[in-house]
Amino acid sequence: MKNKFILFLLFSYSICSFGQIKESQAIDSIFTEWNKTNVPGCALGIMKEGKLIYAKGYGMANMEYDIPNSASSVFRIGSTSKQFTAACIVLLAEQEKLNLDNTLNQYFPDFPEYAKRITIRNLLNHTSGIRDYLRISYLKGYSHDEYYEDKDIMKWLINQTELNFKPGDEHLYSNSGYWLLGQIVNKVAEMNMADFAKKEIFEPLGMNNTHFHNDHTQIVKNRASGYVPDRNDNYKISMTTLDMIGDGGIFTTINDIKKWDDAYYESSVLSKEFWNMMTQQGILNNGEVINYASGLMISKYKGLKTVRHGGAFVGFTAELLRFPEQKLSIAIFANRGDANPSRMANQVADILLKDKLIEEVVNKDKKVEIDVPEEKFQLSQLVGDYEIQPGVVASLSIKNDSLNVLQTWNKSTYNIVKVSANRFEIPGTENLSFTFSNLKDGFTQTLNILQGGRETIAARKKEIDTSGINLKDYAGSYYSKELDVNYNFEIENEILIVRIENIQSTIECTISDIDQFSMELGLVRFQRTDGLISGFELDSGGVKNLKFKKN
Repeated sequence: MKNKFILFLLFSYSICSFGQIKESQAIDSIFTEWNKTNVPGCALGIMKEGKLIYAKGYGMANMEYDIPNSASSVFRIGSTSKQFTAACIVLLAEQEKLNLDNTLNQYFPDFPEYAKRITIRNLLNHTSGIRDYLRISYLKGYSHDEYYEDKDIMKWLINQTELNFKPGDEHLYSNSGYWLLGQIVNKVAEMNMADFAKKEIFEPLGMNNTHFHNDHTQIVKNRASGYVPDRNDNYKISMTTLDMIGDGGIFTTINDIKKWDDAYYESSVLSKEFWNMMTQQGILNNGEVINYASGLMISKYKGLKTVRHGGAFVGFTAELLRFPEQKLSIAIFANRGDANPSRMANQVADILLKDKLIEEVVNKDKKVEIDVPEEKFQLSQLVGDYEIQPGVVASLSIKNDSLNVLQTWNKSTYNIVKVSANRFEIPGTENLSFTFSNLKDGFTQTLNILQGGRETIAARKKEIDTSGINLKDYAGSYYSKELDVNYNFEIENEILIVRIENIQSTIECTISDIDQFSMELGLVRFQRTDGLISGFELDSGGVKNLKFKKN
């Protein structure tokens, strides 16, 4: 009994020691809304110079059994998993079992001719042009609740007759690329990637509570359940029966991810050459170096180099943020789909690195002030639609004397507040600003959106004369050979709507331009032959130029 009591004291001291850093109160304040017994939350881990200096759970891992989150709770980490898929590929390259310049057709000859131009390197840095399989499933009418298997995804991808762009010309995030990398590991290693990663990475590093979850029936001890908000300000369970790995699928803990972080700096398992390959940024055909490497984003946050990646799938979100030069890493694994762990990780960094971070000046070089005195500045000058890309519009309106943004592509609305004469931000959100400029005829003509150091310029959308548009022209059934599905366009209450074959729900279409409509699925560009509608092309996120022919 005496020995057990001593062990208990030691255990209690080790847990409490994580909370003794001087910044703990400020850090905890970031998670105040989650530090309750009736909401899901997250686990936070802060690693500094090889030590786990702070580890804490907020909210509940399981709301049915009142189990709190902790550093040992097991979370699905979504696309943060991609670095582990990339690690398997890089290890096989080190073992000279493959070359990063090998092409896709060498492993899967059933792909169309374009596979001869797609390299493993393209897949690693999202420059392959391959259409995103999750988007394909969505366009086929599938939801997260649908069940499909690896063989179905392979069939879908082989059925795509075109790419989004020529390999290497652009960078466009594609879950298909990383799913295919997992399939390549299966072939080259002659075992499932889940087993290969366990043998070559997780067991050697002592990551005993980490695995690729390729069997949704597998029992996982200490697993956190995933949740999303419902319409009654409560939560509902959000999980999946899908067994895909590669683009996601890692289950892990804060305690285990600390061992992965240690391996970045010094490890007998993973070499310096390994990490050099992992952090080698992609290069486009025109010579432009992109921020994406192998499952990792190489960028800067307020002047400091970062190596990071986020993830989100069903009721889970995640972020692993590393400041390699300061040997500081921040991991946030959340079991709630409405969380923004990337922003929260930045907030933790603001506290811990406040003396080293450089406050960024938004649009320092490109900012253009509205050419009227600030005291005469009117919100009405900003109202209107700004086109980010064809069919993707940010719609600005005034509500309750404040400015609101409607994202037409997902129907989400949020309020923005003025922080200078022509710059606005979302309250409580960092690294996202809206700057209006180019005042003409009483209205601003340009909207600059700056998010995480990345700038998007949107021009005011020109008004379209819709008087000559006859919605009946577009009604009918259209078939996509690549999706093997029919889209049925109909007119309801003088609005063009679309139904996906065998799906009861309808989707409204909004006129974007002559013969163009935007909708929740993306942008539809109708085509005419001899003046009559003969088909259309659909752009939808990670899927471009998808062709439909009128039946």
